[in-house]
Amino acid sequence: MKELPTSALPALLVGLPMLLATLSLFFRVKGRALLGLLGSFLVGVLALLAFIDVTKYGTIIHILGGWEPPLGILLRMDPLAAVFIGLTAIIGIFISLYSWLYFRVRIASIGRFPLFWPLWFFLWAGLNALFLSNDLFNLYVTIEVITICAVALAVLSGEAKALKAGLRYLLAAIVGSMAYLFGVALIYGSTGTLDIDMLGQVLKAGNTTTFTLTLITLGLLIKKAAFPFHFWLPPAHSAALAPVSALLSALVVKGAFYMMLRLWTEVFEVSLTFAAGQLIGIAGAAAVLWGSWQALLQTNFKLLVAHSSVAQMGYLLMMFPLLVMAPGEMADSADWLAPAWTAGIFQVMAHAFAKASLFLSAGIVVMALGHDRIESLRDLVAWMPMTAMAIGIAGVSLIGLPPSGGFLAKWMLLKGVFLSGQWWWAPAILTGSLLTAGYVFMLLRLAFAPARVKDPFRPVPKILQVCALLLALGSFLIVIPAENLIQFLEGSKSFGSGIESIMKGGGYGNE
Repeated sequence: MKELPTSALPALLVGLPMLLATLSLFFRVKGRALLGLLGSFLVGVLALLAFIDVTKYGTIIHILGGWEPPLGILLRMDPLAAVFIGLTAIIGIFISLYSWLYFRVRIASIGRFPLFWPLWFFLWAGLNALFLSNDLFNLYVTIEVITICAVALAVLSGEAKALKAGLRYLLAAIVGSMAYLFGVALIYGSTGTLDIDMLGQVLKAGNTTTFTLTLITLGLLIKKAAFPFHFWLPPAHSAALAPVSALLSALVVKGAFYMMLRLWTEVFEVSLTFAAGQLIGIAGAAAVLWGSWQALLQTNFKLLVAHSSVAQMGYLLMMFPLLVMAPGEMADSADWLAPAWTAGIFQVMAHAFAKASLFLSAGIVVMALGHDRIESLRDLVAWMPMTAMAIGIAGVSLIGLPPSGGFLAKWMLLKGVFLSGQWWWAPAILTGSLLTAGYVFMLLRLAFAPARVKDPFRPVPKILQVCALLLALGSFLIVIPAENLIQFLEGSKSFGSGIESIMKGGGYGNE
């Protein structure tokens, strides 16, 4: 194994948000908001510098305190981690800018929300640490930091419905954490290590490994709000304040997906079977259909977007059956793996931009009208054209119409489905897109319809509308560097090890 270049940037990507979170506690409201805004740009600059280093060297690492694994903590940033950290930085900057003005308006009406900025930066530090972790227990610690901060942010408004939804979120997260931690204990007892690199070399197929894979996957599915464990997501996301809803939907739920992708392709490939992949795919297809149908039935904008998140995250689960070959299938070609990977990563990015935009747009509507009933969106085009445009552009990406990132994701997913011979996933993908078109066009129809009652929208700062619109445009702009990004991701360890495992036929239903 060649020696990897070391850099302080991975440590700074975790340390700087933690420092900003701590410092913000000593500032008054206006100073805290200004520190939060400036700090988000600083973290974004660090993410950019680290991304540039990864393009040069492929992977960079940082060993905390000079202690080598398995005793010490190693932070590893490869292309996959770089993409997730970069995505978090871009979304985070826009949400921070939106929050800076949003809370200035909300302070005057319902309170100060003094803990938003500390919690947001601790959450950001947890996300970066998760993407950089190379140890199963460190992954557990980071996702717990993310969960605690996310729950605290979800109940920040103090409203009864937010407190109830936050408690449900917390209880579900605890169950998921216990399942994951039990799996970690089993794998440590059987191998004596939790380092991902070492586990990939020493882990053997067997009942213990299979049971561990089941427990860890179950825990991550609960945290990801995958069907049928999605019951906590719609109320938590819809009851939270608009910037928090955007953070939860665009970024937080992606952490569990990232962990699952890493562990399936780097650690547990020896125990993966065709049946396991199919079960995950069924959960994904059910989420796509159920979440889309529920979104069609909603009368509140934020609840519609929240149920849509359940559906869109289902597409990510439909990537996993494409990583596992059917029994007896020859491992002489992995042509479908690259489209599956491309579909998954671009679905993550397209969903993050579109959902952040929609939740921020919902916040604008609430500020303008005092509520988010869908029927009140009538004549939105006349009163707030930028917000109406943001909803339309984000909705087009969710549907999967060209030339959006959502289209690229679904096209590559369908390509992987047919190349792998698993054609039975195609009806769910296409039906999900049709249902998505149903609720998106319902919103747009109302936005263009004349108002029945003249109830003017209250003025909303333009910069809030600009943030929502730019995020929506981001779901289209990610297509421009698509070819370069795909080539960049091919250097990811997860991508490489997945290809290698398939080509060797190890553990992919060929035992």
